[in-house]
Order: sequence, then structure tokens, then C-alpha cells
Amino acid sequence: MQNNECIFCRIARGEAEASVVFEDDHVIAFMDLRPVTPGHLLVIPKKHAVGLEDLPDDLGRQVWTAAHRLGRALRLTGLRCEGVNLFLADGEAAFQEVFHFHLHVIPRFKGDPFRIHTDQRVHERTQLDATAEAVRRGLVALTRQ
Repeated sequence: MQNNECIFCRIARGEAEASVVFEDDHVIAFMDLRPVTPGHLLVIPKKHAVGLEDLPDDLGRQVWTAAHRLGRALRLTGLRCEGVNLFLADGEAAFQEVFHFHLHVIPRFKGDPFRIHTDQRVHERTQLDATAEAVRRGLVALTRQ
């Protein structure tokens, strides 16, 4: 199902402009309008899904496969690409701005402007184990859905 108001759905239907680099029956990839670096792509499912919660597993695999292939292709373009980030912003708290699932494929090079600032500290094993248990419980709950 597509959303008539969603810009990414409109792109997928060919109703809005985009610089498309890849398309098949389920996925379309196009240049980001506000690229972090030259070659920054967005890979989206053609079927509307807001985020991970409503993205079917098989469609997620198709998006990942396309992003993986495009990330590899970026290294062969002549664009500056010393590395690649695959970046997903799922939800407002994760900085998602367009609420249609999309995976960023960003070519990276030394000194480029893309940054994610964090406060990474080593945590105690007991805290890590407790968090791991919470995630395992989430997996069990997911299988019950």
C-alpha cells in the first residue's frame, strides 16, 4: 500500500522527480537531495512502510541487498569513496525526517563532514548481560506476534 501524501511513495510511482540509480519491482534507489557526500543514496521499498516495525522481513532483505550492492558499486565510480556507511534512522528520536523507511548509503572519505557524536564508555559486564537479556526477551515477544 502506498501513501498519496508521502514524497517517497510519489517517487516510487514516478510522480515526483528523483535521480534514480537503481530500480526493480520492490525497491528503488535515488540520490539524496541533501547529500552528506557526493554519491549519497537513499534505498527505499516501493511499498510504504514507516519504519522497521511495519517493514516485512523479506522486503527488508531486498532493501539491504540493493544497498549492499550499491555500496560496493560506489567504490567503482571514481567518486571519493574510501569507505561506506549504511545508515538507518528509524523513528523521530533516531532523526528520521521522512516517515517512509529508507536506508542511506553514504560514501565516506577522510575528512568528510558526516559525524555522529556519542559518549561511548565501557560498561560493566553485568549491565551488558542485563541488556542482552532484555533484547532476548524482545526477540521472544517478536516471535509471538
